[in-house]
Amino acid sequence: MVSTFLFDSSFAMKNIILASTSTLFGEDYLAYLQPVLPALFSNVSEIVFIPYARPGGISHDEYTAKAAAAFSALGIALKGLHTFPYPAEAIRKAQGFFTGGGNTFLLVKQLHERGLMQALKAAVEAGKPYLGASAGSNIGGINMQTTNDMPIVYPPSFETMGLVPFNLNPHYLDPDPHSTHNGETRETRIREFLTQNAVPVVGLREGSWIRVESDRITTEGSRDSRIFEQGREPYELSPGTVLSFGNKTAS
Repeated sequence: MVSTFLFDSSFAMKNIILASTSTLFGEDYLAYLQPVLPALFSNVSEIVFIPYARPGGISHDEYTAKAAAAFSALGIALKGLHTFPYPAEAIRKAQGFFTGGGNTFLLVKQLHERGLMQALKAAVEAGKPYLGASAGSNIGGINMQTTNDMPIVYPPSFETMGLVPFNLNPHYLDPDPHSTHNGETRETRIREFLTQNAVPVVGLREGSWIRVESDRITTEGSRDSRIFEQGREPYELSPGTVLSFGNKTAS
């Protein structure tokens, strides 16, 4: 099955993973992504970590140390963006990036207010490798309007980097047919979004991710991804499926 997206020439140099989560149940931090990270960060010795999504309970220094421990096994050093006196310059000079999870509203607010959203977008579109997890994946989409997070702060804009021509819903959960809960499901919320927006949405179940290599975008991981498009019933894409740009939708 092939989904309809518009081709964007800026994809030509992109090298990206947008992951559903940083940690699977019962596993260590980033463990399920360890097999694919060497290819993403090939020939990279140090990356910049963006810790701004964490609203509290763990400091930026502690969060960075946690991420650094995971990357040390790959022989890659990691430095928190918050430690640079001139973060925009740090982004321009960085070899690659990892944006961790937390609250997307807080992450987007801080990136916009610090003038870093466009700087990060430009760096990634120039070919610098980017890993996002959860909130860090949300900012890879067109906007953050399909996040699961509560609006604990008010960002200046919902627009994000637009590294891919769709939105994401990390941690996507399927409806439980046996549940007596009367609240809306994830699918219901995404369908509501599509009544007002023509932006496709990829539901990333935990253990799945989006891989962008030059002009090729695929769904990857251990689980199918659920695809939502305006005017069409949701459908599934299995791992390894190519999302084709500029083609008429076919099944």
